Amino acid sequence: MICRRILLKKVWNNGRRWLLPSSSLSPVPTTADYKRHFSTHIMAAFSLPQNNQFTLKIPYMGNICKFSSNAVADLLTNGIVDVPLAQTGEGIAECELLKWFIQEGDEVEEFQPLCEVQSDKATIEITSRYKGRVAQVLHVPGSIVKVGETLLKMAVEDTQVPLVTLSNLENEKQPDTKSNKDFTGGVLSTPAVRNLAKEHGININEVQGSGKDGRVLKEDVLKYATQEGIIKDPLVTATATADLGQLLHREKSSLLKSAQVSGHYEDTIVPLRGFQRTMVKTMSMAAKVPHFHYVEEIDCDALAELKASFQTNNLEPGLKFTFLPVLIKSLSMALSKYPMVNSCFNEESVEVILRGSHNIGIAMATPNGLVVPNIKNVQSLSILEITKELSRLQQLSLDNKLSPADISGGTITLSNIGAIGGKFGAPIVNLPEVAIIAMGRIQKLPRVADDGDVYSASIMTVNIGADHRVLDGATVARFCNEWKRFIEKPELLMLHMK
Repeated sequence: MICRRILLKKVWNNGRRWLLPSSSLSPVPTTADYKRHFSTHIMAAFSLPQNNQFTLKIPYMGNICKFSSNAVADLLTNGIVDVPLAQTGEGIAECELLKWFIQEGDEVEEFQPLCEVQSDKATIEITSRYKGRVAQVLHVPGSIVKVGETLLKMAVEDTQVPLVTLSNLENEKQPDTKSNKDFTGGVLSTPAVRNLAKEHGININEVQGSGKDGRVLKEDVLKYATQEGIIKDPLVTATATADLGQLLHREKSSLLKSAQVSGHYEDTIVPLRGFQRTMVKTMSMAAKVPHFHYVEEIDCDALAELKASFQTNNLEPGLKFTFLPVLIKSLSMALSKYPMVNSCFNEESVEVILRGSHNIGIAMATPNGLVVPNIKNVQSLSILEITKELSRLQQLSLDNKLSPADISGGTITLSNIGAIGGKFGAPIVNLPEVAIIAMGRIQKLPRVADDGDVYSASIMTVNIGADHRVLDGATVARFCNEWKRFIEKPELLMLHMK
């Protein structure tokens, strides 16, 4: 017995020396700490792998405790692991939950899609890191979830759980009765019902479920709230906590009825999320930049003939030729001569970076707001390749499936506002870019030839918005003249194309 106690003491001291080099500054674990985490009969082995992870194998209740010097977000609790919202991109602090691909009770395979979220920059699918069963879904579609916040809880095998940090183990508290009581993993209910209970400060574990297998329904929560005196009219609360689609429909109906009776119209608050929230931030910053606008008219008769020729000789079904691919390619040709227009401005260091790639962004209006994906390396693409890439980006934007790579790295932006209507616009630069071009609709207008004859021409008005801190008026004018020359005489475009 004495030898065993000496061996235990030596093992613990050696372990602390390996795990906590500055042991003099760290408190010595108490007997209670030992008993909480480990058995009194311990066989310990310490090692120091190359990846700086320490492994402590201890037979205690049939489990293996693992320590790592690298922090992780997932902690195992009674076979349940938290699945957080991972970092979806640089500078992203929160995302909107769009939809779930799973529901509580589903069996999930590793790397299976769990849900779809939308950040300020893109729509992303979140996949599972584990194989197991969905124990609890914590958010409903439309919720704003912060990066690192738990999305759902999964029941997994212990061997799938990643290494836990030593600091988490040292700071671990003995779980009390209250924390176990608040855990809702054993209560059958939907996220909407749990959200309703949370709004009224109700512990859902205390609600008697009337659904199948004791499932707690919305009516059960409202009934409990009424009995406890939390609310007086459950019908009003039910309406207030309905899903977004039902809520908007009911609000619209009630507004119409009230308007017919009293002629009173109420305001509706619409939160801006996703791409719309991004537009608020970027346009607010861009509005502080001094702009220079240059307006020009371009004759598109030759461009129209070229487009018709492309479509006539098109051998690929489903591929439709428009004016835009030729405009994009001719823009790239003009940028090669005036690289300052294809630059970005670093305000902190007061430097201009001439971008090597021509990543031309195309502003697209989608049901989810304005988005600007860009076609990469246009200078090395043919008109056919630009057409295919443009078609791909347009389809992804409509399906809300654009990736972060599709919308990042742009060097200049085209806004084809004329496809909707209007002669021209006054665009604002898409920072950190220094130029943006708004193109109006192509319309037939009378023009006078040099000999005095009047003829009809297909005229497009363009407005170039430039960052006047970087680009002066003369540079913008010369650049526009070069672009105009390639559009009005496409044979020059073919002549200079590499």
